[in-house]
Amino acid sequence: MKRQSIVKPIMLAAVLATSTVGLSGCGYNNLQAKDEQVTASWSEVVNQYQRRSDLVPNLVKVVQQYAEQEQEVFTQVAEARSRAGGITVTPEVLNDPEAMERYAAAQEQMTGALSRLMAVSERYPELKSDALFQDLQAQLEGTENRITVARNRYIQEVQSYNTTVRQFPTNITAKVFGMDTKPNFSVANEESISTAPTVDFGDDDAASTQ
Repeated sequence: MKRQSIVKPIMLAAVLATSTVGLSGCGYNNLQAKDEQVTASWSEVVNQYQRRSDLVPNLVKVVQQYAEQEQEVFTQVAEARSRAGGITVTPEVLNDPEAMERYAAAQEQMTGALSRLMAVSERYPELKSDALFQDLQAQLEGTENRITVARNRYIQEVQSYNTTVRQFPTNITAKVFGMDTKPNFSVANEESISTAPTVDFGDDDAASTQ
């Protein structure tokens, strides 16, 4: 009995060791690591978009002090912010192409609304010289740059993960464990974020008429 009690733990340890080596050899651990990298990089994308969203109320407030009549622009910004904030960004979104598309579209609408808001400053010299506005503009520019970096990193991580999922023999392991390819930002979006944006969203035509 004593010998059996010793043999069982040894056999169990051997089975576990063999299983670990087997999983590692078939790419399971690599797939899990890449999946975690995708999730982490996605969290950073969401974090930077949230940072931008948090800037919007203060930015709108300071612009309103100089441009109360720009109500249409303020409404567009508020609606875009509401749409972007109304989309749930759980990790499950990463496996849902339609959800990813909705999220990306909402953020692009937010970008467009902010562009129109910043263009307002071109018509109000006093606003452009306001210290608080200048500080918020600088913060927005920094955030847009961080969004660019975070999205590019996410695109790269998804590409690496999807390549691993499709390659042999890890594609067999991925299929066994239900690990499919993940949707990425569209090609058009990838091109639009290939260079860091500027926050000089002024209307050239409007500026030239001043």
